Amino acid sequence: MKRKRSKKVLLLSLIVVLVLTLLSACGKDNTGQKESAGTGNKELGKSGEIKELSLFIDAPWYPVKEWKGPVAEKITEKTGVKLKVTIATDDKQLPLMISSGDLPDLVFTYANIDRMSDSRLSYPWNELIEEYAPDFKIDKTRIAIHTMDDGNFYTVRNSFATHEEMSQNKYAIGSDGNPGIAVREDILEELGNPPINSVEDFAKVLGMVKEKYPDMIPLTMDKDWIEQYFLQQLGVEALLDGWYERDGKVDYAIKQPEMLEFFKFMNSLYRNGYILAENFAYTNDQIDDQYATSGKAFAHSHTVSTADTDNIKIKNNGESFTFKMLPSGLSDEAKVVSTGLGFAGTFITKKNKDPEASIKFIEYLASDEGRKLTMFGVEGEHWTWNEEGYPDLKYDPSDADFINSNGIKWWYLYNDGVMEGMQGYVPGTQKTQALMERKEITVYKPEIGLIQTQPDSQEKTIKTKIDEMIKNEKVKIYLAKSEEEAVANYENMVKTAEKMELQKLVDWANATYQKKKGLFE
Repeated sequence: MKRKRSKKVLLLSLIVVLVLTLLSACGKDNTGQKESAGTGNKELGKSGEIKELSLFIDAPWYPVKEWKGPVAEKITEKTGVKLKVTIATDDKQLPLMISSGDLPDLVFTYANIDRMSDSRLSYPWNELIEEYAPDFKIDKTRIAIHTMDDGNFYTVRNSFATHEEMSQNKYAIGSDGNPGIAVREDILEELGNPPINSVEDFAKVLGMVKEKYPDMIPLTMDKDWIEQYFLQQLGVEALLDGWYERDGKVDYAIKQPEMLEFFKFMNSLYRNGYILAENFAYTNDQIDDQYATSGKAFAHSHTVSTADTDNIKIKNNGESFTFKMLPSGLSDEAKVVSTGLGFAGTFITKKNKDPEASIKFIEYLASDEGRKLTMFGVEGEHWTWNEEGYPDLKYDPSDADFINSNGIKWWYLYNDGVMEGMQGYVPGTQKTQALMERKEITVYKPEIGLIQTQPDSQEKTIKTKIDEMIKNEKVKIYLAKSEEEAVANYENMVKTAEKMELQKLVDWANATYQKKKGLFE
């Protein structure tokens, strides 16, 4: 009997242990599911673990260095991904990494889009989407723009919007990445508020400043924004290394008829002492800011947010003078031709340890929620949605310290020009006014942006040599001692480009243009 009872007790004990074990296992599963569900995101995966991916940002100037702040934290909460960030030390670092094969999980670049769009280096997005993210929908235009000769697309640039997308949203006015010039309001008033309705009027005002304030620099320019504003005021349709279109054909920008007038004007600014020769040799992009905010310069050429940004710094320094923006279009000659295909793109490299998590991470950033979070900040904390159709920001988007410390905007590894354009819409700010003026004179020709030389191609070699030559020769035109010398230097630059097979490059560009422009018809 005792033996039988012992067996029953043992059997009951085993049953109790087994039941408790099963209940314990179920409890763990339920807890895990609740924790995962609590994040509100299916992408966290079965384990609910946070995955760290390495990201290389190919931009030495990038203002955000670490994955931290409320925006980064919210993205991690939503996706289960956090990033270990490395910022490029110079523009040669990524090409060296490509050559050595030493790539991180993700690369964010604007200068090496074509080079990274290679199946030996990166996973095609189309393949990853088909396998891991079938609900991730990208419109045909963006796919067409980014599809390479092998039939794959490896990224989609941020900051791009079609003409239709921009026109359908009146609050999508563009971003800070547009040129502008700000001038000292107090000094302009002292001069009697002379009219500035052309570049010639502006030059006259600079002359008045030089005469009345001989110790002041009439115009200081950011080293990366020297040409853009004046090119557009004089009706030039491209930057010096770009393409323009006339009567259905394209040609290189330096051959556009209006280009000579631009060079003559820039040379006159130098010869009259309105700009410093050293301005063309700055290696630090803070020098112009320091001249402007310290009161040593009358006019400051940079972007459309220059006045707002400078005024914040000036106020923080305890000074009382202020800057105001010149109109985005000084006269009827002003023209903006948008050929942009976006700014930068994110690549999922072949070294990536989790391609599935990576493409789902990008899928979230591409969603409406993800784009708003990235560009505006955390909803409720940083902004609320205005019933008119734009975000009411609880901060000044020109306050770079606030933007950077909170991680707003700069994690736009996927975004678009409409959302970015709305971040610039803040009623009552000078930046908003400048962008609205600019939108009115903008013509969209993204098909010209598709004229892109391929890495290691003959066209790439020719264009690189010509562009390097232009970079060196243009300074000789700017700093010529007379207008005659400036004209002669310009003509010599064009002749040199022609000797470097410019026509061969133009013929290739026209063939490419005729083939690609159908994508937008």
